[in-house]
This record gives sequence, structure tokens and C-alpha cells, in this order.
Amino acid sequence: MKISPLQVHPLNPEDFAAGGTNSSQSVHNSQNTFGTTLKKAMEDVNNLQMEAGTAVEKMVAGEDVDMHEVMIAVEKAKTSFDLLMEVRNKTLEAYREMIRMQV
Repeated sequence: MKISPLQVHPLNPEDFAAGGTNSSQSVHNSQNTFGTTLKKAMEDVNNLQMEAGTAVEKMVAGEDVDMHEVMIAVEKAKTSFDLLMEVRNKTLEAYREMIRMQV
């Protein structure tokens, strides 16, 4: 799973003076938002899971597959899934912390 860096957009004080509509529009118009990055990561994890499943099916069916390649595919899928779950957990933790904040 390839992880690309997130682009940070600097805050503009004029956006807040105008009611914050410009900053939210610029975030939604951005091509590399957190949502699209997370969606791409989930697609990559799904592809790795499918590749691992295919490798295991070939091995079980008796096809000529190297056992090492099967184990590597399974471990890649497991590691990427574990990483995705940790990102989810940290995102939920940050969301809950934001909900607890007093305005």
C-alpha cells in the first residue's frame, strides 16, 4: 500500500472573517482530501486482501505456487489491514476529542 503525503493548506484569516465559507470550499475542491486519501487506502487494502485470497486459493487447489509468495501476500494484506484499523481508531479518537471540546 503506497502512502502519499497529505497536502496542508495554510489558514487564511480572511476566510474566517467571511464566515468560513471560502476555506471550506477550498478544502472540498481540493483533489487530495483526507476522505479521498482514506478511500484510496481502503481500496488498496481490499486489493491486497483479494490478492492474498487468490494466492491461498491457488495453493489449496494444488497449483504450482511458491509457499513463500503466498505467505508474503497474506502478511502484506494483514499488515495493511492493521494499519488501516489503527488509522480508523486514531481518527475516531480525534473525533471524540473534538466533540468533548468546549466552544
